[in-house]
Amino acid sequence: QVQLVESGGGLVQPGGSLRLTCAASRSVFRTNDMGWYRQAPGKQRELVARITRGGVTNYADSVKGRFTISRDNAKNTVYLQMDSLKPEDTAVYYCNTNAMAWGASAYGDYWGQGTQVTVSP
Repeated sequence: QVQLVESGGGLVQPGGSLRLTCAASRSVFRTNDMGWYRQAPGKQRELVARITRGGVTNYADSVKGRFTISRDNAKNTVYLQMDSLKPEDTAVYYCNTNAMAWGASAYGDYWGQGTQVTVSP
C-alpha cells in the first residue's frame, strides 16, 4: 500500500514563505508524476503544481512566479516552495502521485492526508 505523508504547513503572514514536503512510503517502487493540489473552504480541489519524473513542471496561473515544485526521485519525495504568500493561498494542500508499489502489477493514483496552510496577518 502506498502512503504519502505531507509536512510543512502552518500559519504565515502575507508575504511570507512555507515549504511543503511530501514523502512516499518505502512500499513505493516508482513514482511517475507528482503534484500538489489545494482545497479552500467551500471550493473545489484545484491543481497547484505538477512535476513529471523528468522534471517538467506546470503551475496554476495563480501561483506562477511565486511557487516552485521540485522532487527527489531517489527519495520519492516532492516539495513545494511557496513564497510571497497571499491570504487567498489559504487552503488544505494535498500531495498526489501516480505510483507503483513493490510487488504490484499496475500504477495507481494516491493522495496524502492534507496539510493546512493559513495566510493571515
